[in-house]
Amino acid sequence: MPAPLSSTKTAAALRRSARVSLELLLVLLATSVALWLLGRMWSVVWPLIVGLFLTTLTWPLARFLRRKGWPPALAASAVTVAFLLVVSGIVTLIAVPVASQSGELADGAVSGLQRIREWAAGPPLNIADEQITDGFDTAVARAQASIDGVLTAVVSGVSTVVNGLVTAVLALFLMFFFLKDGPRFLPWLSRQLPGRLATDVPVVAERSWETLGAFVRSQAFVGLLDAVLIGIGLWILKVPLVLPLAVLTFVSAFVPIVGALFAGLVAVLIALVSNGLTDALIVLAIIVVVQQLEGNVFQPMIQSRGLGLHAAVVLLAVTLGGSLAGIVGSLLAVPAAALIAVVWNYVREQLREPETDEFRSGAAVPS
Repeated sequence: MPAPLSSTKTAAALRRSARVSLELLLVLLATSVALWLLGRMWSVVWPLIVGLFLTTLTWPLARFLRRKGWPPALAASAVTVAFLLVVSGIVTLIAVPVASQSGELADGAVSGLQRIREWAAGPPLNIADEQITDGFDTAVARAQASIDGVLTAVVSGVSTVVNGLVTAVLALFLMFFFLKDGPRFLPWLSRQLPGRLATDVPVVAERSWETLGAFVRSQAFVGLLDAVLIGIGLWILKVPLVLPLAVLTFVSAFVPIVGALFAGLVAVLIALVSNGLTDALIVLAIIVVVQQLEGNVFQPMIQSRGLGLHAAVVLLAVTLGGSLAGIVGSLLAVPAAALIAVVWNYVREQLREPETDEFRSGAAVPS
């Protein structure tokens, strides 16, 4: 007959479980309040995050100039101007070839639509021209009936563009000030904090900065891989605008999910109107294969190595961030997980028992 349970041990285990549950609830409550405050201040926090991303991308050049004896303000100004020139060059690299071949692409679009119409009229669909015309008229009628919704969507889109421009301008100014005064921030922060916080917070901030830089560099490398592989496929198929499409693929890699979908859709459409349906399907297959390699092989491996996170953690973080906050959540999920890991590792270092000489040498501790 098994021994009965000890009432004293059972009561102690229940009290311990209740205490741990209460502490977890308090942690969750504090986290919820912090996230709520973050959402209320998002109009300021988002430009700050974008400015930090841009700073990690441009800091190596600013640091090089400062080591060569440039004053901080001059180095920050030169890097900011160089960044604007690079962005302008990328936009020009995309816009000029598109404008020069717009007529050819427009003619190809018309012929492509005509081929689609002829294909739909044949077997197995056998859609008559009257049905296509009726469908088009119905679509126009529905669009006219929902004109208020269309106007609302347009106004919302204009507001989004304006907010994006404001965010970009604020982020650019913040990048300049971070490049100029960033190295003085941690010493200033140490002087403002009391006790051991003056040591702990600057150390965590420095490690977080290094982790954020590793994320931006790994994301840029993944985007470069996508651009090279997709660009080679487009060049082999002789699809026009190969270089602008490759640049667009690289830039869109910094916007998870939607960026890849947008760049892939543009490449497939250009292949369709210029080379026909067969090449468009081949381009679609190339993009799907490259995106699968990126999402399941390249990105988890590169980011897990640079950020100190397991590949499975990277995948789960992106999935969770996308489900909670959409595109922005997907963009911030991996660096947020890496920063949480930085804080967790530092806390573990501080809570770890000091090693004795016997443990360091591997000798047994006498009983």
